Amino acid sequence: MRRATKIWLIVAAALVVVGGIAFVGVMSALKWDFTKLSTVKYEINNYEIHEAYQNITIVTDTADIQFVPTEGTVTSVECHEQKNLKHSVTVKDGTLVIELVDTRKWYEHIGIGFGNSKMTVTIPQGEYGALSIKSSTGDMEIPTNFQFESMDITASTGDVTNYASATESMKIKTSTGDIRVENLSAGSLDLSVSTGKVSITDVTCEGDVSIRVSTGDSKLTDVACKNVTSSGDTGKLTMTNVIAAEQFSIERDTGDVKLDGCDAGEIYVKTSTGDVTGTLLSEKIFVTKSSTGDIKVPACVTGGKCSITTSTGDIRITIIE
Repeated sequence: MRRATKIWLIVAAALVVVGGIAFVGVMSALKWDFTKLSTVKYEINNYEIHEAYQNITIVTDTADIQFVPTEGTVTSVECHEQKNLKHSVTVKDGTLVIELVDTRKWYEHIGIGFGNSKMTVTIPQGEYGALSIKSSTGDMEIPTNFQFESMDITASTGDVTNYASATESMKIKTSTGDIRVENLSAGSLDLSVSTGKVSITDVTCEGDVSIRVSTGDSKLTDVACKNVTSSGDTGKLTMTNVIAAEQFSIERDTGDVKLDGCDAGEIYVKTSTGDVTGTLLSEKIFVTKSSTGDIKVPACVTGGKCSITTSTGDIRITIIE
């Protein structure tokens, strides 16, 4: 090895050692609190609305959103937000509009941040029109104290938990995050995730329930609706006490399908790699096919059609008498 190369290696090693010692010294002085290294400054801002409105629209970036009911008449929005990255809270044409206003300079986009933006929306409990939320990163929670005509929620990264009902359509879509819908009623329910779990519990739906999952499990418990449509690439589907007046239409590439005490007028299930098992509440005329799996279903001569097809997977269905 050349002498110059050796010298440079020794210098580089010395700098790494010095840097490590300096880092340990600084962090020791800060008591290893990494948040003190943050160059992003946060502040808490409160906004009050005294005007009447019916609809709610929220457009934000990186903020957790929580709805809180109040018995009063004043709407308040508390934001834990970055300086020069604040929210505007106004009423426009009968709609409460909460939107992010980015006034940062280009160099203020570069920095270290350990904080998390939060938004608490306190509104009078009761009935509202349309609820629309678009968020990039952040969790959302909507309690049971509200009822909307329609709901349309979109999030890139974050979990969505909803207990509020919608008389018309309820649409929730996330890219990376779980969706939990519980103890509510809806005109129709449309849930979609790319990577995440879907949980539906104690839901009554006048129309259809639709679930689309790329990677993640889906679980439905105590659900009554017109039709259930579920598609997915990778993930299990578990349905317990799910009753559809017309039809189940289920398709999975990789993942088991389990039906426990479920029923529908007609049932269609197709999987590539996965077992289809469970119990139904009424007799069906079974049409089944599996390339390399065992098939065990009742030999019924009455009832609606139940078509189950798998490539690699067993089919085992029984009827609860």
